[in-house]
Amino acid sequence: MLASFLMGLVGGQRSMTPLATVSVASSLGGLSTDSGAPRIIAHPLVAWATLGLAAAELAGDKMKTAPDRIIPIGLAARFVTSAIAGAALAPSSRRWLGAAVGGTTAVAASYFGWCTRKAFMPRYGQTPTGLVEDAIVIIGAIAIMRAGGTRSGQRVARS
Repeated sequence: MLASFLMGLVGGQRSMTPLATVSVASSLGGLSTDSGAPRIIAHPLVAWATLGLAAAELAGDKMKTAPDRIIPIGLAARFVTSAIAGAALAPSSRRWLGAAVGGTTAVAASYFGWCTRKAFMPRYGQTPTGLVEDAIVIIGAIAIMRAGGTRSGQRVARS
């Protein structure tokens, strides 16, 4: 459940990154055969689509018109995408727990990330703080997949 929790922390900062990360990893055969991942996320079109949405979110976050991450639709998106990622990173027998951990953690982490970013923006600005946050999120998501995405050394075959 640690990987589900950590991916929820990522989802609290960027809503599409958890789903894109597990989708790309799954399409490349990087999730364990025991994962709770829905099969659809392993499809290459889904992987490319989620990756594109994640990239668009990274770019949109730097715009002055970007809404706060704690608005209801933002929290709902973070919960859903992190719940799917949390389930994918949990053993299939515990996928619902992984989903709950990932989604709930994302919502809670959204508030921490929002407060932190708001504190740094007056001094450093929206774009620089967003770029630092992006780097932390991307590096974190990749590290989670490298550490916890391949349990028991078994990987899902490419579809």
